[in-house]
Amino acid sequence: MNLEKDKYIIVEIIPTHSKAEKGTIAQISALKLEGLKLIDRFDYRLKDELIENEDLKNMIQYDKKSFTYIDNPYFIIEKFKDWIKDYPILILEDTYTLDYLKDIENKKEMIYPYLNMEHSYDVFNEIIKKYNLEPSDHLVDLLYEAIIYESNNKEKKES
Repeated sequence: MNLEKDKYIIVEIIPTHSKAEKGTIAQISALKLEGLKLIDRFDYRLKDELIENEDLKNMIQYDKKSFTYIDNPYFIIEKFKDWIKDYPILILEDTYTLDYLKDIENKKEMIYPYLNMEHSYDVFNEIIKKYNLEPSDHLVDLLYEAIIYESNNKEKKES
């Protein structure tokens, strides 16, 4: 995939459990891009009272006004399916993310090869350090900035 020209989605899923059959999606944040141009964003979250895990609930209390709140956990993934169309999806994590997206037939790829990085448990601190970015709770935004940086860096190398 050519991230400078193609249409694609960057997605971050925060589940209530690492296995889809035992949990639900608490939050999906995603960006729809055409090349390096942001077309749309998708920020949906379960209503607080539907999240039983207090630590998870506290973790996703940031930027409350930026999210659309859903009172049925199955609606988040249904709205996401409609929103992504047939765009390929760049994912951050390949175990639980793929499990929660198993009913979506779109092409799915890990984002890290496009950033010349490996997946690690500290990947966002590594991205912040590598690209000199300001920390953000919106991890898809950090990835978008990293993709832009990689593109600009690639152009400099080719000149």
